[in-house]
Amino acid sequence: MPRLRHTTACAFVIAAAVTAPSAFAQEIDADAVAEPNIADGTPVDDGMIVVTARRREERLIDVPLSVTAISGDALAKQGTQTIEEIGEQVPNVTLEVSRGTNTTLSAFIRGVGQQDPVAGFEAGVGLYVDDVYLNRPQAAVLDVYDVERIEVLRGPQGTLYGRNTIGGAIKYVTANLPDRTEVKVRGTYGSYDQADLIVTASTPITDSVKIGASGARLSRGGFGDNLYREGVENYNKDVWAARATIEFDSGPFFARLSGDYVQDNSEPRQGHRLIPGLLSGAPVLDDVYDTRAGLDVVDQKVEAWGGALNMALEVSDTITLKSITGYREDSSTSPIDFDSLPAVDVDVPAIYENDQFSQEFQLLYESDRLSGVLGAYYLDANSFTAFDVGIWTTGDLLNTLNNTTVFSGLTAQTLGDVNTKTWSVFGDFTYDIFDRLSLSVGGRYTYDKRSSRVLRTTFVGGYSDLFADGSVPTAVTSDFDDSATFKEFTPRASISFMPTPDQNLYFTYSKGFKGGGFDPRGQTSSAPDFDGDGTVSYDEVYEFMQFDPETVDSFELGYKASLLDRRLNVSIAGFMSQYKDVQIPGSAGVDSDGDGVNETFVGITSNAADADVNGVEFEMNALLGRDFAGMGSRMNVNLALGYLDAKFNTYIDAFGNDVADQRVFQNTPEFTVNAGFDLGLPVASGIVDLIGSVSTRSDASQFEVPNPLLDQDGFSLVNASVVYTDDSDRFSIGVHGKNLFDKRYIVSGYNFIGANGAPTLGREGTLTAFYGDPRRIFVTGQMRF
Repeated sequence: MPRLRHTTACAFVIAAAVTAPSAFAQEIDADAVAEPNIADGTPVDDGMIVVTARRREERLIDVPLSVTAISGDALAKQGTQTIEEIGEQVPNVTLEVSRGTNTTLSAFIRGVGQQDPVAGFEAGVGLYVDDVYLNRPQAAVLDVYDVERIEVLRGPQGTLYGRNTIGGAIKYVTANLPDRTEVKVRGTYGSYDQADLIVTASTPITDSVKIGASGARLSRGGFGDNLYREGVENYNKDVWAARATIEFDSGPFFARLSGDYVQDNSEPRQGHRLIPGLLSGAPVLDDVYDTRAGLDVVDQKVEAWGGALNMALEVSDTITLKSITGYREDSSTSPIDFDSLPAVDVDVPAIYENDQFSQEFQLLYESDRLSGVLGAYYLDANSFTAFDVGIWTTGDLLNTLNNTTVFSGLTAQTLGDVNTKTWSVFGDFTYDIFDRLSLSVGGRYTYDKRSSRVLRTTFVGGYSDLFADGSVPTAVTSDFDDSATFKEFTPRASISFMPTPDQNLYFTYSKGFKGGGFDPRGQTSSAPDFDGDGTVSYDEVYEFMQFDPETVDSFELGYKASLLDRRLNVSIAGFMSQYKDVQIPGSAGVDSDGDGVNETFVGITSNAADADVNGVEFEMNALLGRDFAGMGSRMNVNLALGYLDAKFNTYIDAFGNDVADQRVFQNTPEFTVNAGFDLGLPVASGIVDLIGSVSTRSDASQFEVPNPLLDQDGFSLVNASVVYTDDSDRFSIGVHGKNLFDKRYIVSGYNFIGANGAPTLGREGTLTAFYGDPRRIFVTGQMRF
C-alpha cells in the first residue's frame, strides 16, 4: 500500500551548486548531443564529446557505459530550466517533482528508484553537483543555468567516484570561471507571470586567482489557486539564490572554494482530488491545478546553505591527486494536506532538517596503456523529520462547515532522526591489451552504518506541541533507538573492442548495492509475535523496524559508432538486470482508539520482492546535410528510444502470499521516445535556430498496485523554440513553448483507498494527484559584457 511522502524541498539552483569541477574537466570541449557546434558546416562530431564519466577526459564513444551528455548551451537553446525536463530526453529515465513538494526529486533509471525518499532510505539514483554526492533528494530539483553539461549514467555506479548508487547517476558539471572579466545577465518572462533574472560576474585578480559570484531571482505565479485559503496560489515559485567562488590555478595545482545560500518561499504545492469527499460530498474540482487544502498551521519555507573545497595536484605526467570536501545543510517546514480539503483529515504539518559532510580522496593514473582511479570516500549525514498526522472529529466537521479550521481531534506525532556514516574504498582501471582491445576491472568495498531514533506519540486536543498549543500527549506508541551495519563488495568488469577508431563494441558487468535501514515511521507497538511464544521481544521489534540491503546484477552489451564522416552518431545497448531483495516501502492505517476509523498509519518496509529488468536503448544524432534547404543552413536531428521489460518474479504481501502477478514497477513506462530537430538559418550577423521536439511515454503506474484513476496513460509532450544568437555570442534572444498542446498528466499522488472503495486512512478518502506543468510560453534574453 502506498505510504505518506513527508519530504519537502529547498530550491537549489545551479548557481548555488557545491564544489568544483574535476581537474580533468578544465579543458573540456563538450558539444551537445542535441546541439553540436556545426554552424560553419563542419561535420557533427558527437563521438568526440569529451566526458569525465570514468574520472578522466575521454571521448563519449570510448566509454563502455550507457551515458547521455547534454551541454549547457544546448539546454539554454531548448529553454530547459529544471532537472526533471532532462528526463524527457534520456531513454528509460523518469524525473519528477515529488508529491506535496516544490523541489524534492523522485528519480528512476531503468526501473530502479524510489518515489518516497524519506529519511532512512538511500536514493536509488545518485545526484552529483560536480563531484559531490547529494545525500538527500530535498533541494534536488535544480534550476539549470551556468552548467557546462549534464551527464546521465545508466546502470549501477560506484567503482569510480563518490557514493555507491544502484540505479545510475546524474552528474552536473558546472562551468569554470572564465579567463577574462565577464558579466552575464539572463532574463526570462512568460506565462503565469514568470520573471527570472540571473546575474553572473567574474574577474581574474592575478594570473592564478579568479573570483566570481552569481545571484538569481526566480519567480512565477501559480498554475492554480487554493480556493479555500484566499490569496494562496498553487504550483507557484518564489526563490532567491546566491553563490561566491574563488579559484586558484598554478598549473599543477588547482583549488576551488565555493559557498552558497538558497531560500525558497514558494507556497505549498497541494494535490487535486480524483474522487468526491466520501463524508462531506465535496465535488471534484474542474481545474486540476486548483485545491481546497486547508492546512495552515505551518508556512512553507525552505533554506539551504553549504560550501565545498575541491583540490587537484598533478604530481607527474601520469599521476594526479584529488581531494573533494563538501558540506551542506537545509531546513524546512511544510504543510502537506493529503486529502486536499478544508477538513483536518490526514493533514500533515512537517519539519525537515538535513546536513551532510563528505570527504573523498582520489589517485588518478594515466599512461599509454593503463589508466584508472583509486579512491576513498567518507560520508557523515543526518536527517531529522518530525510530523503530525491529524484526523478530524465531528466537532471539527462542524467547524469546517462554519468556514474555520479549528482542530481539536487526534494526532500522531512522529520524530525520526537518522544518522548515516559510510566509508568505502574503490578502484577502476582500464588496460589496452591491443590497440583495439581493452579490458576494464573495478571494485568497491562499502561499509554503511545506519542509526535511527524513532519516537511516536499520540496527542488529543489538536496538533502536537511542535505545531500548536493545548494538546495533551496520551500514549507513546513507538520508542526505538538502535543501529545496523551493512557491508558489501561490488565488482565491475568490461571489455571493449574497437574495429575502427570510431566504433566501439563492449560488454559490461556491474553489481549495484543500496544499504538497508529502519523505517522512520515504524510503530514498535505494532510489531508482531514472529515466533509465536505469546510475547513480543526486542529482537522481534528490531526485526519489524529494520530492512535489509537490495542488490542488482547488471549485464550490458553495447555498440557506439560515429559514421559517415562523423555525420551520424549512434549508440545502442541491450541490458539484463537481476534485482534482488527489493526494498518495498509501504504503510498501513491504524485505529488507535478503537472507533473504527484509522487515525494514523505505520510504515512497513520489507525486502519482499525479486525482479528481472531487461531492456534496450537507442540514441541517434545526425547531420542531414550542410546548406540544408539552401541559404547556408544546417539541419540536425536526434532520436532516443527506450524499452523496458520490468517484472517481479516474487512479491510477498503482508499475509505471506506471492502476488507478483498483481504488482507492477512504479514510475517505469515500457516505452520512452524522444525525437527532435534543430534547423539553423543564417540571419543578419547571427543564426536563428528553429528547434522542435516531441517526448512520448507509455502507460505508467504510480505504485506497485495499479489504480485506474491515479495511474497515467501514455502521453506526448511537444516543445518548440526559436532562438537568435549573434556571431560574437554577446547576446541571444529566444521564444520557447513547453507542452504546446497543454496536456494534463499525473506525475505523482497519494492513495489511501482500499479495494472496496472505503478509506484506509481518515474519513474523506484520500486519492489525490499532482500534475506536470501546463502549456507555458516564455521569452529569454541574454547579454555578455
